[in-house]
Amino acid sequence: MDTAPVLELDPLLDDRGTRIIVCCGAGGVGKTTTAAALGVRAAERGRRVVVLTIDPARRLAQSMGIDSLDNTPRRVAGIKGSDGGELHAMMLDMKRTFDEIVEAHADAGRARAILENPFYQSLSAGFAGTQEYMAMEKLGQLRARDEWDLIVVDTPPSRSALDFLDAPKRLGSFLDGKFIKLLMAPAKVGGRAGMKFLNVGMSMMTGTLGKLLGGQFLKDVQTFVAAMDTMFGGFRTRADATYKLLQAPGTAFLVVATPERDALREAAYFVERLAAERMPLAGLVLNRVHGSGAAGLSAERARAAAENLDEGRIVDQGDGKTGQRGSPATDPEPSPLATAAASSTPAAPTGSEAAPTATTDPAAQHAHAPEARDAHDSHDDDADDAVDVRHLTAELLRLHAERMRVLAREQRTRDRFTARHPEVAVAEVAALPDDVHDLAGLRAVGDRLTGGRTPSA
Repeated sequence: MDTAPVLELDPLLDDRGTRIIVCCGAGGVGKTTTAAALGVRAAERGRRVVVLTIDPARRLAQSMGIDSLDNTPRRVAGIKGSDGGELHAMMLDMKRTFDEIVEAHADAGRARAILENPFYQSLSAGFAGTQEYMAMEKLGQLRARDEWDLIVVDTPPSRSALDFLDAPKRLGSFLDGKFIKLLMAPAKVGGRAGMKFLNVGMSMMTGTLGKLLGGQFLKDVQTFVAAMDTMFGGFRTRADATYKLLQAPGTAFLVVATPERDALREAAYFVERLAAERMPLAGLVLNRVHGSGAAGLSAERARAAAENLDEGRIVDQGDGKTGQRGSPATDPEPSPLATAAASSTPAAPTGSEAAPTATTDPAAQHAHAPEARDAHDSHDDDADDAVDVRHLTAELLRLHAERMRVLAREQRTRDRFTARHPEVAVAEVAALPDDVHDLAGLRAVGDRLTGGRTPSA
């Protein structure tokens, strides 16, 4: 079937109009490595880059030679940037980002009350969607500083990699929801009217919620809501602004996947969801694609050859040559396997090399005995070597057959995705023999990312 258009990433990185690249995809497909490799390549091509990762595995810090990453961008050493190119990296600290928002939008007394509130501490450390929301907050902060001309975002390892798009809406809905507004009501009503409302209108609700949630917990929530009252609108405003930033022409989304059925099924969902949200999709990065330098040898032929070797049959004898074996001009050139087999069989002596006639002289027999034993041992060693060669070759053929089976499965999976989304440009990245653990490895990934095709593995 027709191949997908090639995703050209170097022009995307070089385009000064590209200000944000978002790498999204299912967990374990290589988003962090892709984001880091793009950051390294862009910096070495002259961009001032910051890579924001939300991956808790800290692989990004290790690969960049940084002891640890935190909520502050850190300069990466060893980048050979031209025209002022440089690279910074940071790891989202969800709670610290929330604390910074509180400190920036509340006076000192109110900020301290919020930060010390038990409900806030639970919310900022693990409320569903908080990590994704704070990732968007941090992205907005980085873009507003205008210190970098390219921000590369490694999205959270969520079950749905587009949770970070929904998180601002979810958290905003929570903070603007009826439950929160109900809890805010007593604080909004002053004097005796407020006390009467609290004692009468809220008594039933607080009594019920107190039994369900615990009286102290409900009090902590009410205290938190009262302290955060003036900040709620800011959350929604900033969330809307960041959402619009993601839809702007200067943003490019890269969906990252591996050539596996589940990963590409998720990738198809991401592509469709991005289109529905009117987010600018640059294309698909297909990681860990396998290749072979001997693709002309099919899996079936490789398995058949391995079975023939195991059974001691000749593997490469051509058909229809039986009557021509005596003619040097027509005999095919022997293969390495045939040569190895022939070399393990001693030739029959002829002419002056013919074996001497048997003698009854005991001394002569004794003199020739060591040579006979040496010849016998040499013959056994050659035979063992031939068996080892056949066994090793058979195992290599089976390994090749398995590789070809993997290649065929990956191709079928890619074809299904391409048939469903023929408009999506694809960059294939060959599987590396080792894990990426330094800048050299990230450069190698960058070379594969921007090559436009999968090198032979």
